[in-house]
Amino acid sequence: MSYADKVFVDMCRDILDNGTSTEGEKVRPHWEDGTSAYTIKKFGVVNRYDLSKEFPAITLRKTAIKTCTEEMLWIWQRKSNNIHDLKSTVWDEWADETGSIGKAYGYQLGVKHQYKEGMFDQVDRVIYDLKNNPFSRRILTNIYVHQDLHEMHLYPCAYSMTFNVTQKKGHDKLTLNAILNQRSQDVLAANNWNVCQYAVLVHMLAQVCDMEVGELVHVIADAHIYDRHVPLVEELIKREQHPAPKFWLNPEIKDFYDFTTDDIKITDYVTGEQIKNIPIAI
Repeated sequence: MSYADKVFVDMCRDILDNGTSTEGEKVRPHWEDGTSAYTIKKFGVVNRYDLSKEFPAITLRKTAIKTCTEEMLWIWQRKSNNIHDLKSTVWDEWADETGSIGKAYGYQLGVKHQYKEGMFDQVDRVIYDLKNNPFSRRILTNIYVHQDLHEMHLYPCAYSMTFNVTQKKGHDKLTLNAILNQRSQDVLAANNWNVCQYAVLVHMLAQVCDMEVGELVHVIADAHIYDRHVPLVEELIKREQHPAPKFWLNPEIKDFYDFTTDDIKITDYVTGEQIKNIPIAI
């Protein structure tokens, strides 16, 4: 069975059984009808996925791998903050009349900074260091920029990636590992979406830097299930589990900026029925 399913089920069960409720407290999120959106939450959830063993897509329901990858490329490759550059509608709630989400996500990754070696944006600096200084302990991105928060339509949830390279005994290639840090996560709507899109990112960066994939560690400060999601989650985690799908990445691509969603394929992906019309707190 999919390891990602086990992680997801165990996490949800722990939140529901042992989490704390925000009901009655002052909370920012609300539903479309104006009602406060309360949660059951756990602090400091840490999940580990060995990408060398399997691709971490849950099978309880389908995760749209190409769509979540397209969003990741919108942020990391196109470095855009405008929904007109994005095919999906996941960011529409936070865009203004021009399509901008403010100085958030892709905008921050595209800002150039001065280093001893010259001017780089955060993505190009990661790639430069992975190729030239792979054992550096300083290979990371951070888009939670306090001076720009007032110009962001939504504060970044997944705000930092830290990359760390190791060497497996008997392997010629180095191994690329990463930690994804999130301050907050809507577990039902976004957990496996984020896991899969950043797993794809690690695969892509490993390939263009001539490395093998290793672990993706997902750290969530506030992992929560919204009140209106509880019955959906209870039903979801009781579903039949299936083997993890197979992941393919076009081996011909050697430049990160050449990847498209056509360069990934998911096969043997057997899943449960999709949950439609999940209410999203805003």
